Amino acid sequence: MPRSKELWHLIELHLAFLFVSTSGVLGKFIDMPAPVTIWWRGAIAALLLFFFCKFKNYDLELETVKDKRLILIGAVFLGIHWVTYFYSLYYSSVALALMTLYTYPAMTTILEPLILKTKFQAIHLLLAFLILLGIYIMSPNLDLANDKVIAIGLGLLSGFTYALRNILTKDLAGRKHGSVLMFYQLVIITILLVPVLFLMETSGIASYWMPTIALALFTTAIGHTLIIRSFKNFSITSFSLLSSSIPILGVLWAFVFLSEIPDWQTITGGALVLLTVVIEALRTRG
Repeated sequence: MPRSKELWHLIELHLAFLFVSTSGVLGKFIDMPAPVTIWWRGAIAALLLFFFCKFKNYDLELETVKDKRLILIGAVFLGIHWVTYFYSLYYSSVALALMTLYTYPAMTTILEPLILKTKFQAIHLLLAFLILLGIYIMSPNLDLANDKVIAIGLGLLSGFTYALRNILTKDLAGRKHGSVLMFYQLVIITILLVPVLFLMETSGIASYWMPTIALALFTTAIGHTLIIRSFKNFSITSFSLLSSSIPILGVLWAFVFLSEIPDWQTITGGALVLLTVVIEALRTRG
């Protein structure tokens, strides 16, 4: 691949990271039950992507039963990822929730070779170790009554399901446009979460419709579509390691808009996470 094209793919990927990194500050700001927020996020983003796909004349047909099954399973994992992440935000700061979620690159280094039958790379295991070390530094003493421990547990579950979703979507990304794949996954998530509209308080949308639309448009419709597009150009492991810059961006958003200042443990652990991004970015560029 020409070096100029590689550079453009990296620029596009980091633009996606910039959009997706807004999820923490928006999720923390929107005061609605997490599943309700996710329902609105999915419904609005799905509508936006539907009109975009129609405008661009993208083929919305899914050819095989296997594709439909992968999209369904991927959507379930994505929905769990979003809901658990938003609950992690509820129990902690944006910084801790994001840093814990981004253990998923470490999980991906183990899961991708097992699921996709790709070759293990020693450097990825080293980078995964650095990420786990960073999370360890951020963790408080193990006390299940501690909100930080609950947040870390939810963040780990969120990261695990996100890693699985990305791996399962990798094969689809080579055959269907990212906007189409994201549209179908959003539709499924929205359908699955319909019951929460009858079981949880939903009136908050009247007060938080603007940040909810921002979450649906910038974070989801644009950010996540660009991320799926990147699956064609990067291995899931490389993508995951590079995406570890998102917590850093998310912390900056939280500092600017929520005046959240992370403690030294979060900063130290986050620095190790960021180090993996630098190493993988240099390695990817050759």
